[in-house]
Amino acid sequence: MPMTANLSLQNCRLCPRRCGVDRTAGGTGVCGAGADVRVAKVMLHHWEEPCISGADPDRGSGAVFFAHCSLGCIFCQNRTISRRDSDRGQTLSIPALAEIFLDLQKQGAWNINLVSPTHYTPQIIEAAAIAKEKGLSLPIVWNTGGYECAEVIEALRGTVDIFLTDWKYADPELAVSYSRAADYPERITESYAAMYDVAGGLRFGEDGMLKGGVILRHLLLPGCRKDSMAVLDRAASIVPPGEVLLSLMRQYTPEFLPEDAPRGLKRRITSFEYDSVTDHASSLGYTGYTQEAEAASAAYTPDF
Repeated sequence: MPMTANLSLQNCRLCPRRCGVDRTAGGTGVCGAGADVRVAKVMLHHWEEPCISGADPDRGSGAVFFAHCSLGCIFCQNRTISRRDSDRGQTLSIPALAEIFLDLQKQGAWNINLVSPTHYTPQIIEAAAIAKEKGLSLPIVWNTGGYECAEVIEALRGTVDIFLTDWKYADPELAVSYSRAADYPERITESYAAMYDVAGGLRFGEDGMLKGGVILRHLLLPGCRKDSMAVLDRAASIVPPGEVLLSLMRQYTPEFLPEDAPRGLKRRITSFEYDSVTDHASSLGYTGYTQEAEAASAAYTPDF
């Protein structure tokens, strides 16, 4: 039987940091979030995976970029909005967040794409329920870095249709060095299984767009191709590769690094690194999406 999630903001344990801060009394968690929802950007996003964004320039994925993040990766491309001390964006009530979902539907969004949403889980569940009562019919996408608690993922049953999750590391040492999260490999192993249990297998509409299921994302990092292969091996041991879509991302760029970042991160990945991981993915039976070398550019990061 699934564990019951504690979704209270009074003793916040929404992410694996489990910092226990009382966000209702003015406290902010390790992520930097307080009691109120802060949204940094809302847009029709054209640069997600094709089954999420589509090809119509007048439509796109209805992306809601939330401020702050519980993971804090050193190479984060969204660092201007994700850091604990970020003041980007606007504070929204739960009904106002619901109205954003409905407005994106009116604009022609294919889905509601919640980017870095974990620290606002209870507010999002409530806002989604309000929006659905008012006519929201789009799939809801949980776009996450993968640092999740399995019981919180279970609590999203009935709210979220698609999990678009990173699996960043297999090696705890890499997770510590780059994200200060030694337990990342263990937590993503648990939460990935929970995502598949909640969302089920891939489901597409007659329009060719994804309506339900899991997309597994992996961003290759320089010098880490063996860890990338280990990520794919572990993921394949949990969910059959044919039951998910794999998105192998080549867009890592050192442009977003702080000056004191590890030297090994200060280059782009090589074609050898990328090709060897894509070959390994194919040997495991994965299908999905790859990227060209040109993807390694800041041009693909939204202007916050």
